[in-house]
Amino acid sequence: MHGILNINKPAGKTSRDIVNIVQRQVRPAKTGHAGTLDPLATGVLVCPVGHGTKLIEYIQRLPKTYEAVFLLGRHSDTEDIEGAVIELESPPQPTLAEIETQLPQFLGTISQMPPAYSALKVDGKRAYDLARQGKEVKLASREIEVYQLEILQYQYPRLSMRIECGSGTYVRSLGRDLARSLGTEAIMSELVRTAIGDFRIEEALNPLDSFDREKIEQSLQSTCRAVQALPSVVVDAEQIVRLAQGKLIDVKPSASGQAGGNEVAAMTSEGELVAVLQPGKESGWRSVKNFANDYL
Repeated sequence: MHGILNINKPAGKTSRDIVNIVQRQVRPAKTGHAGTLDPLATGVLVCPVGHGTKLIEYIQRLPKTYEAVFLLGRHSDTEDIEGAVIELESPPQPTLAEIETQLPQFLGTISQMPPAYSALKVDGKRAYDLARQGKEVKLASREIEVYQLEILQYQYPRLSMRIECGSGTYVRSLGRDLARSLGTEAIMSELVRTAIGDFRIEEALNPLDSFDREKIEQSLQSTCRAVQALPSVVVDAEQIVRLAQGKLIDVKPSASGQAGGNEVAAMTSEGELVAVLQPGKESGWRSVKNFANDYL
């Protein structure tokens, strides 16, 4: 059993809860997920199965789209409604135009300080565990990519936004920083991940609705969707044998030109993923993820 599951995570469940539901149905195949959603959040959770688990890093690189609601004039230790919420006294109430003026500084490559209540590790311990113990959590700021910010609706204090961003972005911290640029604070009250790459919420499965092994087998998508951002090249039977033997293969000049970068997805003529290739030290391409034996 190999492939990719697109699941619509319900509120109140952790990403691990959903993986455990899938794992019980797909044993002995392995599973996992490609991007954590907090219990508060809902939406697309991509769960690779079998060979798909070896491709998690490629799914994590795909852009993510969210719809989030922030409440201005409020602060909490977790930066969302699940923490200890404090309403500010007489906070400024920015206009829509004032908010729109601040958006450009949060686009592109920006620096973000992750929240103390996060799964990031500090000296080998989860930051949220340290925060819950009342200990000071010092996290280094890091660069993130924000591709698009769009205000969907605004009526103070409720600000609804669509956000397209790269891996590692904390949406609640984005709302925090936007609010601070306006002289106030904000907490996140709702979050829906509507897409990871072309894995979209409209096609996602409900893991609490008749979610048995048969349903999973019917719903598994090809592992090639994990590498949708890579250029591809079709390999023939002889090249598949060479890949299975761990040998380099020659990529036709046209395909090499198409690759243009450091990695290329080697596909069968039917569109199934055989391997992920990188340029070898000598001429030719070597596999860094190899499933060629499945096609012998």
